[in-house]
Amino acid sequence: MLEVKNLTKIYNDGTVALDDVSFTVKDNEFLVIIGLSGSGKSTLLRCINRLIDPTEGRIIWEGKDVTKVQGTQLRNLRRQVGMIFQHFNLVKRSSVILNVLSGRLGYVNPWKSLLYRFSSEDRAEGAAALEMVGIEDQANKRADELSGGQQQRVGIARALMQNPKMILADEPVASLDPVLAHTILGYLEKLNKERDITIICSLHYLDLVQRYATRIIGLRDGKIVWQGNNKDIRKMTDSQFKDIYGEEAERVNAGSLVGEEAEKWHREKL
Repeated sequence: MLEVKNLTKIYNDGTVALDDVSFTVKDNEFLVIIGLSGSGKSTLLRCINRLIDPTEGRIIWEGKDVTKVQGTQLRNLRRQVGMIFQHFNLVKRSSVILNVLSGRLGYVNPWKSLLYRFSSEDRAEGAAALEMVGIEDQANKRADELSGGQQQRVGIARALMQNPKMILADEPVASLDPVLAHTILGYLEKLNKERDITIICSLHYLDLVQRYATRIIGLRDGKIVWQGNNKDIRKMTDSQFKDIYGEEAERVNAGSLVGEEAEKWHREKL
């Protein structure tokens, strides 16, 4: 279980990105965080794996306070937490398979990692990860030769190489069209259900949230303003919607449409 307790993050310029945020995530949940850009979604995810240090509060995972660990303990923590980014964060000039194998860097000798010297077992696992996301035939291509959807599959395969217990996905489909978005989230759902990997994912569009999330948290200005499960979000009132997205928000955009209507809106805008 992951427990976030009274988490606050204030940046050096005075921006309050998170303000006394508390919630729990059960093992094997598919938790989705929703909210406008700037609501604190990315900061929250990066605090969980300590890419960003929180200002105050605690993050307890498997009985350990993530905010206190350093050195080897922090390295071991990050082995178990995969990260998937909106803009893929691949080494574009490197091959697909080397990008995937970089997910093993936390496990190999640092000197060997600099030379990308991986064992035959690691390479076999990398090939299996690419097969799992359906792009094993792209292994030897440069990463920048792939489409956006394929690059995000590489990101998922790279995260798998860590043998993670939890995956944090920061707007993983924001730059993809609706069909590819469902494909990528389908892979995350498969990992959640078949490998019991806890997923914490930030998303914008409620049609995707309704389809994949088991539980949802709504952030606004760094505060939690709404929590519920898959059934609750289908019953979200206009008032609750505005609590998350602001008084000016109208339920006539992709953020509020569901199913076929939302996908039609996306296609018209792309």
